[in-house]
Amino acid sequence: MEQTIQVRRTRPSEAERIAAFVNRTRPQGPAITPDAVIERFGTVGFLTAEVNGEIVGILGWQVENLVARVADFLIFPWHYRITAGRSLLAEMESAARELQCEAAMLFVPANTPREVLAFWETFGYGFKEVASLPRAWREAARESHPAGDWVVLKQLREERVTTPF
Repeated sequence: MEQTIQVRRTRPSEAERIAAFVNRTRPQGPAITPDAVIERFGTVGFLTAEVNGEIVGILGWQVENLVARVADFLIFPWHYRITAGRSLLAEMESAARELQCEAAMLFVPANTPREVLAFWETFGYGFKEVASLPRAWREAARESHPAGDWVVLKQLREERVTTPF
């Protein structure tokens, strides 16, 4: 029986739950404190994917200059990667479209394993060289990830804004 994924926006008051989730999923990594999560809320908004009230995924994102940028993405246990990934991305993309975003992007190293890229392709994202992007998107990529030459990107709307509102 497939369990229902519930996605919702998360508040800073839930920093302890988010820190516990991150620490559970990355036991070998440095411990994340609730204070660090609260500090992160200063730059990103969080969505959580939950099953029966238990966090199985988080997505941290921000919007600037009509580009949504995925800053944090973590799913655990791994068997929820497709269902929770699809739910988190759909919610973020819907909110980004409401904000008139032209594209959504995240940053990966050029040597990212093929299976990771295939995961993103499942949701309509593609591996793009930053230099090949339209100027506004290229600037957004350079702001968020100055050393990166590649992004994983999905165009969210056909028409692009060519003049300010």
